[in-house]
Amino acid sequence: MSAFRWGPATGIGSMPGGDARETAKTVTGSVEEFPYLAELPARGPGADMIGRTAGMLVELYARVEPSGWRIGDRPGRDTRRAKAWLGEDLDALEEFTQGYEGPVKVQAVGPWTLAAALELRNGESVLSDPGACRDLAGSLAEGLRDHLADVRRRIPGAQIVLQLDEPSLVAVLRGHIKTASEYRTHRAVDRQLVESTLRDVLGVHDGQGVVHSCAPDVPFALLRRAGADAISFDFSLLTERDDEAIGEAVEGGTKLFVGVVPGVDGPLSDPAGSVMGVRTLWRRLGLNPGSLAESVVVTPSCGLAGASPAYARAVLAHCVRAARSLADNPE
Repeated sequence: MSAFRWGPATGIGSMPGGDARETAKTVTGSVEEFPYLAELPARGPGADMIGRTAGMLVELYARVEPSGWRIGDRPGRDTRRAKAWLGEDLDALEEFTQGYEGPVKVQAVGPWTLAAALELRNGESVLSDPGACRDLAGSLAEGLRDHLADVRRRIPGAQIVLQLDEPSLVAVLRGHIKTASEYRTHRAVDRQLVESTLRDVLGVHDGQGVVHSCAPDVPFALLRRAGADAISFDFSLLTERDDEAIGEAVEGGTKLFVGVVPGVDGPLSDPAGSVMGVRTLWRRLGLNPGSLAESVVVTPSCGLAGASPAYARAVLAHCVRAARSLADNPE
């Protein structure tokens, strides 16, 4: 296969509605140079990002309780439902990528957000038990290995990009995740442990890896050390505090997935206006404008599950046009 080429624009993961075929058709038609396996959480538990990833785990099973997803003893209805929906989504993507060659992105929840969201049998989050965190990360790594092999079989021309969704990562690092009682918080997890666990999970894939976090204060340097080839974030949450880390990331060859288009319905600016802030950042950092299109993939600011189907379609097309404007007029 030829050298890896990132597409100019893609989506984050979730899409509105519940029709797998219609969604795969929209995604492959809109971001045709960088399609992705969409998630449809509107279908209910098991189609949500936590349930979907829980369904991929090996020798660990989760079920839905009133408080959320809880580890259980054996696979039940909820696990089967999660697996069935994932299969349906893969069938649809396979149908619309016949003969396609190029990058294809798949998403799963990363080990730390998963540990913060899943409950142990006692109702406390997995995060409360270091041994359970280790077991969960190992099970996730095995599950992802199987999932990636399945995608490879279905789309032989795909250069698979693995995206780990870590919206809770900053809260885990800072000790902001609440206990079951909600009166206390779990203690902050050591940064080196966070980094090495992410490295292990990203390491199951021999292709490109992305970590997505739509929270403020994305730990760019930690994610790069953990082996992320690209970092995906909500551009509107950046502050000048992030400048140095971003400059180092770009100069170190890390790809930036800049979330510049709102994920919920609203008026869209012109495509060039959507990426004006990215051009301004480049100037402020003294980076070569010619490197913009090489360094950046344009995305919505977060998933599109809360959008209307028409807006979701429009946003993906808008991201492609915004990426084109960066390439054509980097200054």
